Amino acid sequence: MLLAVDVGNTQTVLGVYEGERLVEHWRLATERTRTGDELGVLLGGMLDFESVDGICLSSTVPTLIREWVRLAERWAQAPVLVVGPGVKTGIPIRYDDPREVGPDRIVNSVAAKARYGAPVIVVDFGTSTNFDVVSPAGEYVGGVLAPGIETSMEALFARAARLVKVDYVEPPSVIGKTTVGGLQSGVVYGFAGQVDGIVTAIRGELGVEARVIATGGLAELVAPHSSTIESVDPFLTLDGLRLVWEANA
Repeated sequence: MLLAVDVGNTQTVLGVYEGERLVEHWRLATERTRTGDELGVLLGGMLDFESVDGICLSSTVPTLIREWVRLAERWAQAPVLVVGPGVKTGIPIRYDDPREVGPDRIVNSVAAKARYGAPVIVVDFGTSTNFDVVSPAGEYVGGVLAPGIETSMEALFARAARLVKVDYVEPPSVIGKTTVGGLQSGVVYGFAGQVDGIVTAIRGELGVEARVIATGGLAELVAPHSSTIESVDPFLTLDGLRLVWEANA
């Protein structure tokens, strides 16, 4: 089995594949100080390391890469592929400096191209809201980076003494009748409007009506209120890791 691991700044998503089938998945908090042994103990209660034939890793936290490699060597005793420069992805990268592109953005684009065709735009709701663009020619041509939902709201709460933290849920109405309702409306409709505005601008620059696929932890909250998002694919990144692993097998 393949263990696909996407280490983000806030959360780590893991999935176990048997061939093309995702058989199990988990979402954990990313702890930057965790060691390989701590990861081994944690994952040992979730999966059987003896059944793991390989690990494909994408990490936006450089300090954790060596700890995951340590886990692969000591606990899983399986080969590990770290997505980065020099790794085959199957997608041409038309970026001024390809080394600057986050590995999660690349694997998202690989999966979106394979599953939905080109052109396609991926909107990933994470610590930042990433827009990644695959051109009609099937090339990764860049994208847009915007503050993420939780990042934006935490900054707002830190600077506004009278505002309180709220649950990220759909508000009962656009016009908030309470402070909580107003904040929730701002999250849902504000970020949906941001997505639609950026997607419209990207489509105008591409000159085509590219499909829009959303992924990430809060995608299902925003997507129903966006006029441009066509579908939500919660496991897009994991599937991209599987495809990259197969391309380098």
